[in-house]
Amino acid sequence: MTVEKKNPFWALFASVKLALFLLLTLAATSIIGTIIPQNETAGFYVQQYGPNLARLMQTLNIPDMYNSWWFMILLGLFSLNLIVCSIERIPNAWRLVTMDNLKTGLDRLAKMKVGKTFAVEGSRDEVAERTAAFLSGKGWKTSRREKDGATLLFAQKGAWTRFGVYIVHTSILVILVGAIIGSPRIAKLIGNPNYAFKGSIMLPEGQQSDVIYSFADGKPVDLGFTIRCDFFDIHYYPNGMPKEYLSDLTVLENGKVVLQKRIEVNEPLIYRGITFYQSSYQPYNDFILTIRNNATGLSRTELTPAARQITWKEAGLRFGIINMETRGQAVQRFKIWFTDDQAEPAKFWLEPGREAIIKRPSGEYTLSAKQLYATGLQVAKDPGVWWVYIGCGLMLIGLYVAFFMSHRKLWAVIREEDGRTVVLFAGNANKNKLGFEKTFSDLVDDFKQADQGL
Repeated sequence: MTVEKKNPFWALFASVKLALFLLLTLAATSIIGTIIPQNETAGFYVQQYGPNLARLMQTLNIPDMYNSWWFMILLGLFSLNLIVCSIERIPNAWRLVTMDNLKTGLDRLAKMKVGKTFAVEGSRDEVAERTAAFLSGKGWKTSRREKDGATLLFAQKGAWTRFGVYIVHTSILVILVGAIIGSPRIAKLIGNPNYAFKGSIMLPEGQQSDVIYSFADGKPVDLGFTIRCDFFDIHYYPNGMPKEYLSDLTVLENGKVVLQKRIEVNEPLIYRGITFYQSSYQPYNDFILTIRNNATGLSRTELTPAARQITWKEAGLRFGIINMETRGQAVQRFKIWFTDDQAEPAKFWLEPGREAIIKRPSGEYTLSAKQLYATGLQVAKDPGVWWVYIGCGLMLIGLYVAFFMSHRKLWAVIREEDGRTVVLFAGNANKNKLGFEKTFSDLVDDFKQADQGL
């Protein structure tokens, strides 16, 4: 007998060993991509790793590893491996699902590990009808065949669960397709940088921009609208470490406000498929001073460095920051100088975010001061994100089917022996065999009780 030799290419990509190798390789490279900061400037890698290693990392595109050519090749090989493995094995699963189980030999059924035999009252046909009705009532839809002087009933549940692993395979492919669709490399190939991109922008309070800067090449990418930072706030632990920070952002189109949102870490702003993540911040040596006349309601906001006098001629006021206490780059409190030229100037300390009530001969004023910050935003447009979400949902379904559901088969053989009717129940399951044995035992006991109650 001649054994057909498989195509070497097909045999390679149908190999489980290749799948394990590619999985381990992808896992190892992903660890590298997690340890090494991604999408930083070239100078950052030179400073951190030295010029020679930084040059090698740039050659291998390690700073943008998940979009590198070699990582894409690994994903492509893994995808091809999954497809070939599935094509190779699905026919066998289909055969198990669609096979004629009524052809199973009665001798084989009698030898099954999970089985029970007992006698019941009634003729073979009557018992067969009662058995089929009982199983149907329990959700086991039976098929019937007369065989070797006996009546054979068969029912099954969860036959389709044999495809659970292939649902997982499909979900992985869908996720990979989503990742490729949303890759800036695809945008570059089709010549449309606005199709998909990842970048960042450092946006000072009170300023706006209609472009961000791509991680891939540092070039500006037009957003198609304007994003403005209205306010930035940061809170520190007592030791000076940042505790939390947030930004108030406004989206404008044609000069009109279309969306406003406060963003924090893990709470981004999303507009027209573009997501703005709060990722970093940068303090400046400038300060925002706001003064309001409590009687008239008139107010003025000034952006100023320290040690510079601000004059508000209309109100007859002069004020400024003459000193400050800092911890690192963060200002802990300001010393304010304030006068209306009608008495001695007021001098007092003020913490950021607090308001001071100043009573002067010319009236009562409220003053607040804060350090100027720029909010660091990571910006991404990923048209493949819904494919990724769908793939993740499909994976959860596939994993549940593959690990927690099984293909269960049940046979009932009814025959007459020595003037009495005997029923043999037999069954098996491809997974969770202990659980099936309990289900089988309960089912047989219920049948006996129901039959005896007739």
